[in-house]
Amino acid sequence: MSDLLGRLRERGWRLTSQRRVVAEVLDGEHMHLTADEVHARAAALLPEISRATVYNTLGEMVSLGEVTEVSTDRRAKRYDPNAHQPHQHLVCSGCGLIRDVHPTGDPLAGLPAGERFGFTVSEVDVVYRGLCPSCAG
Repeated sequence: MSDLLGRLRERGWRLTSQRRVVAEVLDGEHMHLTADEVHARAAALLPEISRATVYNTLGEMVSLGEVTEVSTDRRAKRYDPNAHQPHQHLVCSGCGLIRDVHPTGDPLAGLPAGERFGFTVSEVDVVYRGLCPSCAG
């Protein structure tokens, strides 16, 4: 489970009621919501929250490195609070559902040294694609 609220508190980030509700909406396991989805859920908890406030808050959380933007296709960016635990994404090609996955082994093992072209690789981003049970059924 994400510990987004705790991480923001530890950083001393001022948690206004608007910021807190955005963090609460994002905080959880496998949360990969679009900004519009965050706004809809936040507005259900705090009706006066504006779309601009949600977008600004998400931008601040990304700048702090506490939330990452996930772009797995041509759909809207999604926001992932699981910013500090290495993981990859499993994406449904039908509905766009995203799940965090934690494959074992060295992700660089699939890239032979001859295919690195002298790069010092610092990060690997793998996206697994398929159909979720709902779309496959």
